[in-house]
Parts: sequence; C-alpha cells; structure tokens
Amino acid sequence: MNAHDHIGDRPEDRDRDPAQERNQEPAQDRDRDGDRPEDRDRDPAQDRDQEPAQDRDRDGDRPEDRDQDPAQDRDQEPAQDRDRDGDPAHAPAHDHRRLGRELGLFGTDPLMGAGLPYWLPDGAVVRHALEEYVRQAERAAGYRHVYSPVLGKRELYEISGHWEHYSEDMFPPMELGAEQVVLRPSLCPHHALIYRSRSRSYRELPLRIAELGGMYRSEPSGVLGGLTRVRAIQLNDAHVFCTLEQVVDEARGALELIGRAYADLGIRPAGYRLSLPGAGGKYIADPQLWRRAGDLLRQVLREAGVAYEAVEGEAAFYGPKIDVQITDRAGREATLSTVQVDFHQPERFGLHYIGADGAKHRPVMVHRSIIGSVERAVAHLLEEHGGAFPVWLAPVQLVVLPVSQAQGERAAELVRRAEAAGLRAELAGPERGSLGARVRAARLVPYRAVIGEREARDGLAAVRLRDGRRPGALSADELVRRIGERAAARGTGLWG
Repeated sequence: MNAHDHIGDRPEDRDRDPAQERNQEPAQDRDRDGDRPEDRDRDPAQDRDQEPAQDRDRDGDRPEDRDQDPAQDRDQEPAQDRDRDGDPAHAPAHDHRRLGRELGLFGTDPLMGAGLPYWLPDGAVVRHALEEYVRQAERAAGYRHVYSPVLGKRELYEISGHWEHYSEDMFPPMELGAEQVVLRPSLCPHHALIYRSRSRSYRELPLRIAELGGMYRSEPSGVLGGLTRVRAIQLNDAHVFCTLEQVVDEARGALELIGRAYADLGIRPAGYRLSLPGAGGKYIADPQLWRRAGDLLRQVLREAGVAYEAVEGEAAFYGPKIDVQITDRAGREATLSTVQVDFHQPERFGLHYIGADGAKHRPVMVHRSIIGSVERAVAHLLEEHGGAFPVWLAPVQLVVLPVSQAQGERAAELVRRAEAAGLRAELAGPERGSLGARVRAARLVPYRAVIGEREARDGLAAVRLRDGRRPGALSADELVRRIGERAAARGTGLWG
C-alpha cells in the first residue's frame, strides 16, 4: 500500500478543540455548567428555542432544516477559509479529525505517541461493523481467515525482500537474546509461511487466505495526520495462491469485490492506476518478472472494462499493482484498495504445489485489499458522508425522542425492542433539552422516532429520516422491521 497522504486543516483550526469553542459565546454569558443565564430555569420541553410556533413543525424543526441532508451540506465555507492554493480547504464540518473529536470516534494522547490513535466506543462500533462486513464479503467469495503475529524475526523480512528494499519504513529490530525481531511492515511474508506449512495440491488452488491484521510503519512525525497517516495500521489484507492460469480470474474477482464494497460504503473511486516500477534500486531486478506481471494486470483491467493510467515509480518493490484511487475533500488523491501480482515471494520462500502430473510447480501470489487500512477507510467515510454514515455503519441507527416525560416508558420500550432485534438504538429524553434541540443533536442519526401523547396512546412512533423525509407514524414492530431490513441490505439508502 502506498504511503498515506497528509490531510491538513486551515492554520487557524489546527490546534483548536471544537468541544471547547462553546459556540463562541463570551465567558460572562455562560454559567459554569455552560448554560446561558436566561436558560438556567427554563423548562426544555416547553421552550422550543423561543421560535414562533408557525416556524416549527411538531418535531421541533425549523422549516429551513426539514429537507436538509447533512451528507449534502458540503463546501459551504467562506472564501477566506480556502487554502493558499485556491482549492477548498477542509470544511470544519467535514474534516475527519474534527468530526472524529465531535462525534467521539477516536482520539490521540502524547503518552501513547504520535500516529497511534485509539478508538472510542462509537468509533469502535463503526470499525467493528466495517471489519465484519469485510469478513462476510470475503467468506462469501471463498476466502479463509487466519491470524498471524505482528512480530517476526529479522530473517523473515530478509527472505521476503522487505529488509533490503523497505527497511527505511520499518521500525528498528528488537533484541531478544540471540535473535532480532521486528514489528511487521506487511502481512504477506506471514501468509507465505502459512501456505508452506504443509504440502499443497493443485486441487486446493486457488487458496484464498485473508486477515484483518496489525502492521507498523515508521512514519516521520511531520507527515502524521489523523487516521490517514498512522504508525499502527489495521490492514484488510488477503493473498491468493493460484496457478498461472488462474491469476487473471482471481485478480478480476478481487476488483469486482472492491467495486461491490465501494457501492455498499458509498465510496466513489477517483480512478484506477496501473502502478509500475521506476528507476533506482527500490525494486527487485528481474525485468522478465515485471513484464509478465504487468501484462497480466493489463489483461485484468481490459476485461474489467475500466479506464486506467499507467504510472511508473508507484509499484510495490516486488511487483506491479492495480491501485484504486480516491480523493479527499481538498481534492488530494490517495490509494485505498490494491490488487497485485507477485512472482517474487513464492520463489523466495520456495513455495510449491503438486500438479496433476505429480511434479512440483511454483504458485503465483495475488495480493489484494478491499478497503486497505481500516484507519484510512474510516477517515474517508467520515469525510465522504460528513459523519452521516450509511445505516449499517452508523454508531446509533435509531434515536427515540419522547416529547415529555409522560411518554418516557413508551420510548424506552421501543429502544428495548430495537436492541433486541440487533439494532443500535438510543433514548434521548427531555432531560437532554427541548425537543427541537434533541432533534438537531441527532441530525446524523439515520432514523428519529418521536413519541408524543397521541403516538403513546396508539402504540405508534412518528418517523423522521435523516434526509428530511417523513414516512409517517408506524408501529414499533413495523419500524424495527423496516430499519433492520435496510441495515441488512447494506448500501447507502435510508428507506424503501
């Protein structure tokens, strides 16, 4: 995988904590609990933010907010917020680092170290849902999952070629008695050892091995940023060991798997790149190997019917690759997913299979990553959707809002039903503020269910979608069923 791109803030935003801005009110206008004096004794269920009644609907929203999709509210920053090159800088609402803090998804601490983010509970929900999606997609495509250690002896990476061609990006070896061990910079050497752990027959091929595993890159401090450039990486990686005749089908199948995942995640590829070797000693010296692998990948791209750009100097040190490119909110390009053909490591590790003729044959290794690193994927999803994750990824899928305390038990019952059905639901009662304030606070949640006196009496909930649509009042069972079906279907749709 290519080095992570640095994603930057506007200078005035770099060190600002949005959780401390307090809406820019002067300190003397707030009490020590953060309320304005005039709000301290106000009944939140009655104030409706002091808006005229004709300016609010029954859910407490202003008319101008009713049909506003938070995922479409982009690039609204004034001209002075644009960067020095004239390109739109990250709007504060869509910078993944800012969103990560505001939504309580991830954070960093200097005692842990730069480039070593931790995941908070809601962020862990997103990460877990994404990882489980990938595992399910891989299982359906015939992959078998493994686990392998994040450490390896230095000798392992000398055999793979990483030590010769990639040591600048690796952490220094650790001395363990007479041995040196290294934090792994990739998973492929470990998977090669798993393949050769026993004799293989041609009948077992293609053998597809997948792992969501940790790896480590010794990135300089100056290029670290949020989740896009980190030192501890959780990689969605897989390796297909196959015959030469199976390479094109396996690589094309990997591209199709990437395409389906992008559709479900709402990711738009910026383009496809055939990454080839460049000049210098970064790459293994075997022109015939490079030519054979490059020709196979060109065939894959032709058969997939996608336009691509061939770029020298972007290959892995051991072989060419297809890179699926994405762009961030500032238009900067980065690699998210890859498909690679590798003749090098099977030879270095002495891999073989027994063919139909009873003789030993060398397999080809196809490297493949659907979403690349989990960190970069989540960062891109945050910015792409502005924090309004697809239903199946959202940390909270349904928020239930009783109009007053009198409907609290009905609302709690709906939350319990949703959770029993496997949904992520939350109760937002009057203790959190006026109904309008609670609705606005939940603007990124896919579904909001308002329960007033009438709904409580009739066993219903007034449903409001994140994009402003209102399907009407539904029974608890019907609402839970509809949300469950939408979440199970994946994709980015909300209703229907």
